Amino acid sequence: MKNKYLNNLFLIDGFGAIVSAFLLGIVLVKLEMYFGIPKSTLYFLAVLPILFAVFDFYCYFKIEQNLEKYLKAIAVVNILYCCLSLGLAFYHYNQIKYLGWIYIIIEIIIVVAIAMIELRAARK
Repeated sequence: MKNKYLNNLFLIDGFGAIVSAFLLGIVLVKLEMYFGIPKSTLYFLAVLPILFAVFDFYCYFKIEQNLEKYLKAIAVVNILYCCLSLGLAFYHYNQIKYLGWIYIIIEIIIVVAIAMIELRAARK
């Protein structure tokens, strides 16, 4: 039987990933001049949350057992995604504007917070 709390974390993570992909791949691309993050970087970063969302929704609808294992996996991948985002931000340090840094920092704070909740929930 599924643990509803763990299962719902996949749903929350999946919808968060869709929001992130939308913001990166559509909104920030259109507002590149204000954020300073190159379009190619935005598109690259937007693809990853789409893959995460597919994984999250698959786990939500199809996985019945060992949800903890899958939750730990998505949490670790989310943290690695944050590291990648930060690394790419520093790579483009001279181009990124204050709004771009604010976006990146806020996204990292939110994603890491969700990942920590997922890791704690998976341990219980």
